[in-house]
Amino acid sequence: MDYNIGEKIKKLRKARKLTLQQVASETGFSPALISQIENNNVSPPIATLSKIARFFDVKMGLFFDEEEVESKFEVVRRGERRVVSRVISKAGTGHGYTYEALSFRKRNKKMEPFMLTVKERAAEENLYSHEGEEFLLILKGQAELILDEQRIELNEGDAVYFDSDVRHRLLAAEGSEVEVLAVVTR
Repeated sequence: MDYNIGEKIKKLRKARKLTLQQVASETGFSPALISQIENNNVSPPIATLSKIARFFDVKMGLFFDEEEVESKFEVVRRGERRVVSRVISKAGTGHGYTYEALSFRKRNKKMEPFMLTVKERAAEENLYSHEGEEFLLILKGQAELILDEQRIELNEGDAVYFDSDVRHRLLAAEGSEVEVLAVVTR
């Protein structure tokens, strides 16, 4: 499923009459990266999307669906999850993980739940940080979480809750595929 996240970001930027340079300097990303995201050459990781959403003052859910509705609850069946695959470029290699939005219709939510599948250990270990808080529950496999300078081993059933402004990165342990329930707050 293609959400055209780039097109949505471009619309937000143009509606506010901002240049790539202005968005880049405000969010801390390079103009080249913003351009690649807008042209759907790069699928941004959650941390990047979160920063962009906050800059434009929109909910992250906007990027996954147009049809957010006012509702007291939302049920998302396994087959209805919105798969957002994280790739470096259309031609390039994957970052080794995909994430699925577990809530995309409910409006004005304070949490963004995702199912994260980490398939391989990333070659580079870029750390991310963004506002809010994050909760991770390891459903399957073994993972390693980097929080600033600390490396924490996580096994099936382990959970961790942290402030997202701490630089972080989740990696699959060698030869392990990891499934994680991730909940991010604004």
